[in-house]
Amino acid sequence: MAVSIAQIKELREATNAGMGACKEALIATDGNMEEAVKYLREKGLAVAAKRVDKESKQGVIALAQADDGKALALAEINCETDFVANTEAFRSFAQDAAKVALDGKDIEATLNDEYKMLLTKTGENVKIRRSERFVLEGTGVLSGYIHMGGKIGVLVELETPCDKAAASKELADAAHMLCLQIAANSPKYIKPEDIPQAEVDNELEIKLNALKEQKGKLPPENALVGIKKGMAAKYATQVTLLKQDYVADGEITVEKYLDGISKTVGGAPVAVKRFVRLQLGA
Repeated sequence: MAVSIAQIKELREATNAGMGACKEALIATDGNMEEAVKYLREKGLAVAAKRVDKESKQGVIALAQADDGKALALAEINCETDFVANTEAFRSFAQDAAKVALDGKDIEATLNDEYKMLLTKTGENVKIRRSERFVLEGTGVLSGYIHMGGKIGVLVELETPCDKAAASKELADAAHMLCLQIAANSPKYIKPEDIPQAEVDNELEIKLNALKEQKGKLPPENALVGIKKGMAAKYATQVTLLKQDYVADGEITVEKYLDGISKTVGGAPVAVKRFVRLQLGA
């Protein structure tokens, strides 16, 4: 049957699918708008099934924040190409996904219909990969940051026992600066004590084998104690947030930076309670 431009536009506005897909759906359903919407959703699932083996390493990480600033969420949505990742429909879906995660709901279940329509519109293997949600615990401040247009997303929670310090601009600024630090330097842990001993032992084994290869043999056991300690400390400067050089001032560590913030807000202790860093496709 023939379908009118008006019908195609109406279906497009309702589903955000392409003009060609809308025309196909209307023809297949004899112009029944409700059935045409269903047809497009089913087609989206069929497209995904056909492309399930296609790699989905592009996409975007989106951030959502509660109005009172006491909850933050990240959502990572993947697709096959950078072209699709930069479309308005894809980014809008990612933002909606972050809002759903902010509410503590399951993204795929909540946005099931929108997800099917996105599959239809993009024709790619779109994946709802993961999400993270922070709700402020106790006294402190949350901060979130999106880097490189959605390639990296960071959440940070700072804690302090002082209500006045928690409400200060200085603490909010510090949380933001730590987001930048984490985005740039990719720490895995907060402090050295958080590093699993097995990971430290593995790192030392690698370093000592390299040293033996270079020198032909290892130093005496009594000398190795200090060498291992130094190697472990250096490793901690790479993988722990507090021991990293502060990105805005290479003369101090993040730990020293937070000590300075503590003095600025009246001497109340300031600590990193938790953080998360999502990197697209990693």
